[in-house]
Amino acid sequence: MFAKVNPKDQFLSPAETAKRLGISVKALRVYERRGLVTPVRTASDWRAYGPEQIARLHQILALKHLGLSLARIAELLAGKGVVLGTVLALQEQALAAESSRLSRALSLVRAARKKLAGGEDLSIDDLTTLTKETTMTTKPTPEEMKAIFDPHVAKHFSVDEIAETAKRPFDPAAIQKGWDNLIAEAKALMAKGDPTSPAALDLAKRWHAMVDQFTRGNPDVEKRVKQVWTDAMADPKAAPKLPLNPEIFAFVGKAWAKVKESEGR
Repeated sequence: MFAKVNPKDQFLSPAETAKRLGISVKALRVYERRGLVTPVRTASDWRAYGPEQIARLHQILALKHLGLSLARIAELLAGKGVVLGTVLALQEQALAAESSRLSRALSLVRAARKKLAGGEDLSIDDLTTLTKETTMTTKPTPEEMKAIFDPHVAKHFSVDEIAETAKRPFDPAAIQKGWDNLIAEAKALMAKGDPTSPAALDLAKRWHAMVDQFTRGNPDVEKRVKQVWTDAMADPKAAPKLPLNPEIFAFVGKAWAKVKESEGR
């Protein structure tokens, strides 16, 4: 059921909406079919998008940028828990982190240009730092993650345990995608602030199922894996590069504790 246009508000056509938001009209139709946004109707029965619909589209696109699937976005937006303000708070955190990285990269580029303009050559250290800081993405590469975790893994797992784990068949890309989705979902749910909500409990179950793929349900291994992450997050050089932080761990931990309580574990 479509609402009618209020002449007091400004409304945009699908084409103008898509142009201003940098998306396609086809994407608007997909979001409509998924029940994510409902355009209003003009007197001539044309689709139109006003302030309410544009705000909704902002939430959809922001959550999508954070890595959530359209299906999960639909679930989150189905209730009243996720509002524009909470989505903006998530965006602020992500953009602030990216802004800090870009500011440092810009300073390095300017310093390098100043050296060259003054007739100086860039040293190996200058060039390697410049390359690393200005070409890296916000997401660490597998090699960077390995370099971060190898020392911590070696503290808590024996050589034989590490070798045995390496022999297991697994799809790194699929596992990475699974964790990326869970982490993005956790961030969105954290904005709602309730680790005991049905959505948070469902997340905790799926999170623990992913952990079990590695630990095989062994509580001792799970404890040591958690310690590996705790050590990495306590490292000031490694922490900014990690996809997880203590706040996410705490949120999921509270949700999992509630799951165990409700299931009598």
